[in-house]
Amino acid sequence: MPRLIPLLLKISLPLIVIDQITKWWVVFNFKQPYLPFQVFPYLPPRGEFQGKYWLASNHVESIPVIDGIFNISRVHNQGVAFGFGNGSAWAPVVFLIVPFVALIVVSLLWKKGVFEGIAKWSAPLLVAGIIGNLIDRLTQGFFLKGYEAESFWTRLSEGYVVDFIDVTIPLIDYRWPSFNVADSCICIAASLLFLSAFKAEEKKPKNGV
Repeated sequence: MPRLIPLLLKISLPLIVIDQITKWWVVFNFKQPYLPFQVFPYLPPRGEFQGKYWLASNHVESIPVIDGIFNISRVHNQGVAFGFGNGSAWAPVVFLIVPFVALIVVSLLWKKGVFEGIAKWSAPLLVAGIIGNLIDRLTQGFFLKGYEAESFWTRLSEGYVVDFIDVTIPLIDYRWPSFNVADSCICIAASLLFLSAFKAEEKKPKNGV
C-alpha cells in the first residue's frame, strides 16, 4: 500500500487550496446572507426567526451561471450535509470537534489497510474535504459583520462552512442544497468507497468454487 503523505501532498493539498480560494472569493464578493438581529433590528421580507438570526432567503445574493439551473450563491452552513443542525446552538460546537475525530479515523483505517484498490483515492479526498470545511469553521466566524466586539469564543462558535454551488435539477425542479468543493471531495470519496466495497464483494469466491 502506498504511503498516505505523498497522496495528501499531491491530491489533498491542491484541493484544499482550490476550496479555500473559491470560498474566500465568495466571501469577499457577496453580501453576508444572514443578519445579526441585534445589529439590524428589523424583520426582512419573507424572513424567519431562528435563534439570534433573521434568516432571509431574499437576502442571499446569487449570480446566475446557467439560468434556472446553476447559480453561485453565498450560503452559511453551521450544520453538515443538507443543512442538518444549521441554526442550532449545539451544531457549531459538535461539528467543530467531529472533523478532528474523522481525521484520526481516516488515519487509523489507512494503517489497517482499509483503503485498498480504488478506495486508496478516497482517503486524500476525504482529508481534503474534512480540512477544507474545518478551516471554515475555525476562521469564518471572525470575519462576520456585527461580531467585531464579541469575545474570541463567541466568534469561534459562530464559525460556519461557506457553501456557494447552487444547483437546480431540471425536469423534477429540485433545488439541491448548496455545497462547495470540499463537500464534492467527500461525496466522491464516499462513492469510491462504495464502489470498492461492491467490487470486493464480486471478487469473493462462491461457496465451493
